[in-house]
Amino acid sequence: MGLRPVDLARQAGVSTQLVRNYEAAGILPPAPRSDTGYRQYGPEHLSALLTYRALAPGFGAEVATDIMRAVHNGDEALAYRLVDAAHAALHEQRLATDAANDALAALAAEYVDDQPVTGPSLLVGELAHRLGVRTSALRVWEAAGLLAPSREPGTKYRRYGPEAVRDARIIYMLRQGRYYFEQIKPVLDGLRRTGSTDALRTAIAERRAAHDHQTKAMLHGAALLHQLINEKTPQDGEAAERQ
Repeated sequence: MGLRPVDLARQAGVSTQLVRNYEAAGILPPAPRSDTGYRQYGPEHLSALLTYRALAPGFGAEVATDIMRAVHNGDEALAYRLVDAAHAALHEQRLATDAANDALAALAAEYVDDQPVTGPSLLVGELAHRLGVRTSALRVWEAAGLLAPSREPGTKYRRYGPEAVRDARIIYMLRQGRYYFEQIKPVLDGLRRTGSTDALRTAIAERRAAHDHQTKAMLHGAALLHQLINEKTPQDGEAAERQ
C-alpha cells in the first residue's frame, strides 16, 4: 500500500513538512522514490511515525529520536539501553523528590518556629558558594521576586540575612526538583505570611503526579515500540521457515 506524505500526516495529526523532517532526522526509515521523484511511504513508515509520536511525550524528543534511529539501524540492544536509561533517570527524579520533600519539611518548620532565624549575613558570592550555584542564579531568583536581599550602605553590595538564606535554600531545593518560579512563589508566600505548608505540599504532590504521568506515557510508547520491533524482526518460527 502506497502512502503519500499527506496520508501519514493526517493519520498522525501532524503537518506534511513535519513528516519530511522526521524522515530527514532518521525517525522514519528512508523512503524510496518513484520514477517521478515522489516519496513512496508504506505501512512501516506509518508504524514508525506513530511509535515516535507515542515515545516523545514520555521519553522526550531527543531520546525518542535516538531510539528510533537505533531501531532502524537494527541495533535493538541500543534501543533497549536507551529505554532503560530513561526509566532509571525518572526513578532518580522520584527519589530526589522524596529527598527534597523530607528536607523541605525540615526547612519549612523554621517558618512556624517562634524562635527568630539566626545565622550569618552572607554576600552574594558566599551564599552562592554555600548552595553550589552561580551568583547569576541568585540574581535571577531576585529578579523573579523570590529573594529580596538587603543592600550595604555605600557599597550597595547585596546582603542575605538568615531569613533570606533560609528562603534561598528552599528555592534551591525546589529548583533541583525542577519546579518553576510560578510554582515556587506561592510556596514562599504561604510560608512567609502564615507558616502554611499547604502550597509546598501541593507543589510536591503535583511533582509526583507529573512523574506518574510520565511513567504512563513511557509505558504507552514502549508498547508501540515493542510492536514495531516485532514487525521489523522475524520471530524464531518465521526465521526457521525461511532457512
